Amino acid sequence: MPTPPTILQLGLVGAAGLAAGMVNAIAGGGTLISFPAMTAIGMPAIAANVTNTVALWPGMVGGIAAQRRDFTGQRRRLWLTVPIGAVGGVAGGILLLRTGEHAFRVLVPYLILVAAVLLASQDRLKAWLVGHAGQHERPESVARLAVPVAGAAVYGGYFGAGLGVILLAVLGLVLDDTLTRLNALKQAIALAANLAAAIFFVSSGEVAWLIAIVMGVGAIVGGSIGGKLAGRIQPATLRALVVTLAVIVAVVYFIKG
Repeated sequence: MPTPPTILQLGLVGAAGLAAGMVNAIAGGGTLISFPAMTAIGMPAIAANVTNTVALWPGMVGGIAAQRRDFTGQRRRLWLTVPIGAVGGVAGGILLLRTGEHAFRVLVPYLILVAAVLLASQDRLKAWLVGHAGQHERPESVARLAVPVAGAAVYGGYFGAGLGVILLAVLGLVLDDTLTRLNALKQAIALAANLAAAIFFVSSGEVAWLIAIVMGVGAIVGGSIGGKLAGRIQPATLRALVVTLAVIVAVVYFIKG
């Protein structure tokens, strides 16, 4: 931002971070709240996206810790997919910074709509995966797993919203395992992609550090609150609200041109 953020603007991004953390803990899709909040206070789109990545990745650590038992027996997969996720995240970050502000702003509403569609299809995807899990044995191919994971990770470093849904779909198509174990692997890959992209962005000069800190703290607090409320709020209901908000935001971006 050309000028330091005001107290009101910091309050807005802090609240957005809190909401994003809660949404991520319960249903996913928090980026669809936090990213528009930053552009709403006047941040350029690329700077907002970069700052969003740096601010929100710590909130993903809790998901990894909560599912650590589901990594049992997946060491080989982790050794393959986590480094690929990290490299893909950096590649996506490089692609983002080379896109240019105008081109990225043109792409933003389309990216938001894609993320909204992915989020809306999450329940159907999980139902499909549950129905097909373990129905037939397939040898695990390194290439068959590595290529789609790399593509998803590049998307994660570039924009990120909906990455979890993409990864879950990819893993479900190429691996025969339970949804719980696939979800744990998904969490690890997504964290690797986002953390690697965040580290890369640190030297980009695009990170608004004060906003990142305020939003990051809000996201951590929100994630803690969301974890406690997870059993009381229907994820599908919250997801529908986030999808509706995302569509409205995308329409606003289209109108603003």
